[in-house]
Amino acid sequence: MGRTHVPVDLTSEYAADFRAHQRTLLLGAATVWPSTVQPLLSRRTAKLVRRSDPETYNLTLVLEGTASASWDDREAEYHPYDLHGQSSSQPCTVQVGRRDQLVRCVGVEIPKDLLALPRKSADRAIDRPLSAREGVGALLAGFLTRLSADTTAYRATDGPRLGAVLTDLVSALFAHVLDSDRELSPEAHRRTLTLSVRSFVNRNLHNPDLTPSVVAAAHHISTSYLYRLFRDEDVTIGALIRQERLERARRDLADPTQRGVPVHEIAARWGFTHHSAFTRAFRAAYDTSPSDFRQATR
Repeated sequence: MGRTHVPVDLTSEYAADFRAHQRTLLLGAATVWPSTVQPLLSRRTAKLVRRSDPETYNLTLVLEGTASASWDDREAEYHPYDLHGQSSSQPCTVQVGRRDQLVRCVGVEIPKDLLALPRKSADRAIDRPLSAREGVGALLAGFLTRLSADTTAYRATDGPRLGAVLTDLVSALFAHVLDSDRELSPEAHRRTLTLSVRSFVNRNLHNPDLTPSVVAAAHHISTSYLYRLFRDEDVTIGALIRQERLERARRDLADPTQRGVPVHEIAARWGFTHHSAFTRAFRAAYDTSPSDFRQATR
C-alpha cells in the first residue's frame, strides 16, 4: 500500500499473521475495491501526499464493523452503512476495526475531474457526514454491494459504463449533501434520476397500483417527463414494470422451495391482480404458460 499511487503507511497489531481479502474492479477511470481486513491503522501524511497525489476522491462504505478517522482538527466515527469520504490531497489517519473484529467494506476511487460538480463544491461535500442508509446514499450503497457481490454477469466492456453510473451517483450524493442539485450537469441529473426510478420500481413491484403516474408522483416529476426520461432507454416505464414483475414471478416458479405455492399466489405477490392476465403476459414473454414452465424446471 505504500507503493501505490495513493501511498499510505499501514500498521496493525496483527501484522505477524495479518488476514485480509481484497479485489479490484476497474470501471474505466473509476475503481471499486471490496475488502475484508483485520484491524489496522492507515496514515496518509503530508509527506506521502507530496510524494504522490493523483487528485482523486475516495469513499469507503462500511458494511460490517467500525472505523474512525481524523484529519485537520476533526474526528468522525463510522458504523455500518456510513460512508467515509477523503481527498487524496488531504492528510488523514483512519483506524479500521477494534480488537479482533473483521471489517468488511467497499472502497471507491474517482478522479476529481470526472465528477459533475465544481471542484470547490465537491471539496466541501467530502468533508461532511455521508450516510448510505437512505436517499441517494442508499442508492449508491445498493449499486456498490450488488456490483461487488457478483461480477460474473458483466463483460469487460461494461466497465466504463458502470464507472459512468458510479460517478453520477457520487456526484448526486455530494450535491444532495450540499443541497445543490442545481450544480449537477443535466446529463448526470438525468442518469441519476433514471436509476432512482428503477430502484423505486423494483422496491414496489408487489403493489398492484404501481403505475407510471405513481412513479412520477414519488419523484416529484410529471408523467410526461417520466416518459421522456425513458425515451433513450431500451424499455418504456410501463414495460419495465411488467418485465420486472414477470421476471420475479418466473424466478419464484423455478424455485424448488416454492413448489407448494399456487401459481395465482405467486402472481399476486408480484402485483398481478388477475390470473388470466398474468398467464397471457407470461406466455407472451416466455412462450410457455406459468404452469408448464414450473413443470419443466422440476
